[in-house]
Amino acid sequence: MEVKTSLLDDMIGVGDMVLLEPLDEDSFINNLKKRFDHNEVYTYIGSVVISINPYSSLPIYTPEKVEEYRNRNFYELSPHIFALSDEAYRSLRDQDKDQCILITGESGAGKTEASKLVMSYVAAVCGKGAEVNQVKEQLLQSNPVLEGKNLTEYGKYMDIEFDFKGDPLGGVISNYLLEKSRVVKQPRGERNFHIFYQILSGASEEFLCKLKLERDFSRYNYLGLDSAKVDGVDDASNFRTVRNAMQIVGFMDHETQSVFEVVAAVLKLGNIEFKPESRANGLDESKIKDKNELKEICELTGIDQSVLERAFSFRTVEAKQEKVSTTLNVAQAYYARDALAKNLYSRLFSWLVTRINESIKVLKKVMGVLDIYGFEIFEDNSFEQFIINYCNEKLQQIFIELTLKEEQEEYIREGIEWTHIEYFNNAIICDLIENNQTGILAMLDEECLRPGTVTDDTFLEKLNQVCATHQHFESRMSKCSRFLNDTSLPHSCFRIQHYAGKVMYQVEGFVDKNNDLLYRDLSQAMWKASHSLIKALFPEGNPAKINLKRPPTAGSQFKASVATLMKNLQTKNPNYIRCIKPNDKKAAQVFNEALVCHQIRYLGLLENVRVRRAGYAFRQPYEPCLERYKMLCKQTWPHWKGDGVEVLFNELRIPEEEFSFGRSKIFIRNPRTLFKLEDLRKQRLEDLATLIGKIYRGWKCRTRFLLMKRCQIVIASWYRRFAQQKRYEKIKSSAVTVQSYIRGWKVSFPSLWLSLCAEARSRSEKTFQECLAFHMQKYFLEMKNKMPSLSPIDKNWPARPYLFLDSTHKELKRIFHLWRCKKYRDQFTDQQKLIYEEKLEASELFKDKKALYPASVGQPFQGAYLEISENPKYKKLKDAVDEKIIIAEVVNKINRANGKAASRIFLLTKNNVLLADQKSGTIKSEVPLGDVTKVSMSSQNDGFFAVHLKEGSEAASKGDFLLSSDHLIEMATKLYRTTLSQTKQKLNIEISDEYVSCSLKRTFTSVQHAKKSTPPQLSATV
Repeated sequence: MEVKTSLLDDMIGVGDMVLLEPLDEDSFINNLKKRFDHNEVYTYIGSVVISINPYSSLPIYTPEKVEEYRNRNFYELSPHIFALSDEAYRSLRDQDKDQCILITGESGAGKTEASKLVMSYVAAVCGKGAEVNQVKEQLLQSNPVLEGKNLTEYGKYMDIEFDFKGDPLGGVISNYLLEKSRVVKQPRGERNFHIFYQILSGASEEFLCKLKLERDFSRYNYLGLDSAKVDGVDDASNFRTVRNAMQIVGFMDHETQSVFEVVAAVLKLGNIEFKPESRANGLDESKIKDKNELKEICELTGIDQSVLERAFSFRTVEAKQEKVSTTLNVAQAYYARDALAKNLYSRLFSWLVTRINESIKVLKKVMGVLDIYGFEIFEDNSFEQFIINYCNEKLQQIFIELTLKEEQEEYIREGIEWTHIEYFNNAIICDLIENNQTGILAMLDEECLRPGTVTDDTFLEKLNQVCATHQHFESRMSKCSRFLNDTSLPHSCFRIQHYAGKVMYQVEGFVDKNNDLLYRDLSQAMWKASHSLIKALFPEGNPAKINLKRPPTAGSQFKASVATLMKNLQTKNPNYIRCIKPNDKKAAQVFNEALVCHQIRYLGLLENVRVRRAGYAFRQPYEPCLERYKMLCKQTWPHWKGDGVEVLFNELRIPEEEFSFGRSKIFIRNPRTLFKLEDLRKQRLEDLATLIGKIYRGWKCRTRFLLMKRCQIVIASWYRRFAQQKRYEKIKSSAVTVQSYIRGWKVSFPSLWLSLCAEARSRSEKTFQECLAFHMQKYFLEMKNKMPSLSPIDKNWPARPYLFLDSTHKELKRIFHLWRCKKYRDQFTDQQKLIYEEKLEASELFKDKKALYPASVGQPFQGAYLEISENPKYKKLKDAVDEKIIIAEVVNKINRANGKAASRIFLLTKNNVLLADQKSGTIKSEVPLGDVTKVSMSSQNDGFFAVHLKEGSEAASKGDFLLSSDHLIEMATKLYRTTLSQTKQKLNIEISDEYVSCSLKRTFTSVQHAKKSTPPQLSATV
């Protein structure tokens, strides 16, 4: 019997925040901390999963856990990421609903690990097979390949595609905003992308030599030394994992080599340094200090050294048919170097995503997994944080919309009245950022594209003019008078009041980062490379495809990507995982309440709970609800058929405004009602446990008593056996002693002994004879008074009084029975004797052979059923028959041609069998008894019989007769006796359920064709 469970069982804190009471920020954080301290890292907000990174290995992701959550209801077990994964997978497999799992949170909150767990769970529960396993392995190994190239500072959306059976076929990966500025500069306390450290730590000396790299991190300017080594991170092992993953996904050896060559070139670009040099025209020009690094880069990439060197020193600007070449100063040269490094790395990452998609892409029903950065509020927030927070605003908007939509659809589906829910709609913030005319991104693009001097300050001035009156925009120079005295806001900053709180952005770098320009000279230099991968990364460098149109800005590209993502998410059923970082030290069992509170605010978790609780806080299908609480009502406990939830709630007298009945679920408005039910259930379970304990103790005591009773019986029986053995041995010993004395006495007095024995023998024989005579006399006198009746069928007989009279008693019974039978027979007349002889003959012929026989035993054989001699109708027939008629009966003769029955008069005389017409009395057939060879019939309870005639006889020319009569037993018996009397031969009476006569085959066939017009008895016989 399967045990029903629920997340309410053995709950630490509150497993679902919707049930939290009271609901405020402090109780929310305290509940998370309480569960975190007990290694409960997952908590629900309805169908949303909150995941706190434990920074340690927990035994909750084993294959046994996978099987535990497989095909289970979402709320049936304690909160877990596997429950959400299973719910999404089963909805996709069984209901053909495309799914999307949105994983959000800041860096270090465990987003990537959560996406791995989702993918590994789906891989574990879907189908098996060589081809399926290969696809699963490719999907799982796509993560290490991309993780090696980044620090998860990007958004990754992966569509896992499934067939109709729910087996994975492939996938498609999309990436959003790789933080490529990290290549050239990292925030304090953080390091560059993983792959740089992995190559230097895990590659062999030979491989490093091919890449022209050294193992020392300090040799490379792009690598921050303060965070080069991270505790618990094995870069060498991770490098081997990346190479193995690339092989599994389908990268060829030369492709893998090309990827690492590009990575090495990016790393070495940081070592190129410039020095100023004055020209004759008075302009400053930059020159490369050490050309050895440039030479190695050119050898790796297959670029002519002079071409790349010129691209770092000059910039060519084209306008219509004119080309203008200008020199680059040192600052511009460093900008060009860093822009090339960022573009190389960014384009390589995009190429990797495209290359992986080629290996795993198929078009079927999909489950999307979105692993994207969370809301960011730092001390210094720039362009990257601005567009990241814009993406989170859009995700929050779609989350609220889809959550409310899901709630409304469930209410309508269950027949519950939908009431409007008040909530903060962040559409006004999204419009502030993305509006095509007055949005911040539109203003930034307009400032980047306009002629004249463009700086970050001019961009801020434009914002102050356009967005000054917006209620969610603040700046020091704003025309809105209420912020003029806000000294906390610097002059070069603006502030946006996001749904998660106020964020201040530094405008410095906004214009440059939005432009994201790579000089055309560098693009053309890269396209001229003999390295096939690098050449493919810069198609715009082809002189034949020069496009003077300015490339789209980073902001507009990201805005389009976000719009595509939102459109994609709205076509799928969403599932949410909100990841939280418990501390900044990445230490286990450390819960920083301030940090967690900050994340709760910007993730909008309290707002999520309020939206879920605006209607009904808890809902559950009727069957599990009744299964859980049925012990609270006498009418529903222990068994109830049908809908007993209404009976249960009426019995508990819960106020009607606290719950509503849907079509398939019970909706509970207030968590207090649910906790009251849980308290009642807990108390009732304790009472039931006491009752079960009492019954168990009674059963145990009774069982012990029965066992002791059986043991006592066994012991007593063994004791009695022992006592009897002792008594027997004592008696035996006494008998032997007595016998020894007697034998001694016999030897001493032999003659006396003989005389005494003879006298005793004669005396005993005489006594025996007298006793026997007495008992015999008594026996016969008693028998005289106990004699049974003279009826032959009376089987009573007095009991035997003495055993020695057994043979006498049996013989006397036999003689008496023969005598009274003779007395009974002497009473019969000759006619009665004839009748009994016929009955006896019928018994020998048909008893236990024909089912019709028992019904004929009690019927006397009359013979003449038709009064032919007295009825004037049969005068003609009487005159035609001059012999004595033994039997006269109306029978049904079956026509062989069509199976129809015709009435005939059957006459049996001493010498002939005659069939005459019933109406006219005309004789139709006359057969001598000598020509009748056999009479056959079935063993069933019917009156059909066949009269078989001798072949070659005159009567046989028309075939055998198939007749039906209600007096079959009498007719067959009389025919048998008459034939025996006249021919001295026994007539063959055959009783069988199989055809034995070929001459009747055609007749039976005709009978089958005419079943509908044949009497039921005929159909049964056939």
